[in-house]
Amino acid sequence: MIIHEVTHLVTADLTEILNESTEKGFRHIHRLIHDYNEGINRFQLDNEALFDCRIDHRVIGVCGLNQDPFSNEDMGRIRRLYVLEEFRGQGVGKRLVEAVIHRARGHYSKLVLRTDNPMAGEFYKKLGFRELQNDERITHELDL
Repeated sequence: MIIHEVTHLVTADLTEILNESTEKGFRHIHRLIHDYNEGINRFQLDNEALFDCRIDHRVIGVCGLNQDPFSNEDMGRIRRLYVLEEFRGQGVGKRLVEAVIHRARGHYSKLVLRTDNPMAGEFYKKLGFRELQNDERITHELDL
């Protein structure tokens, strides 16, 4: 398993993740590909990054770091985390989020995210994120 910073996204590499996530009712990988191809979000602003996790040439997970577009503070936002179902529980998501945290340290004072998936919420809490209530844009945050 290798975590790799993506400098140029080859969208065909995400076909398996796109198909599975769409089948499971998630839209965020479709948005990742669309926004990247349209130039809306290429994770290329200062202190942004996109990571994938690979076994050989197979992409089994993906996670991004953006400047938080909803804040004028120095906050980073975790975006588009997805791990193929067959690799969940093996540390892939944790390693991807750790890569994002490592990249964000020294650049942001806080990392935030939004999820409406209770299992994802528990995953982030295990990584040290605090759950927030009554904020429509942020469900979890981590002080860096």
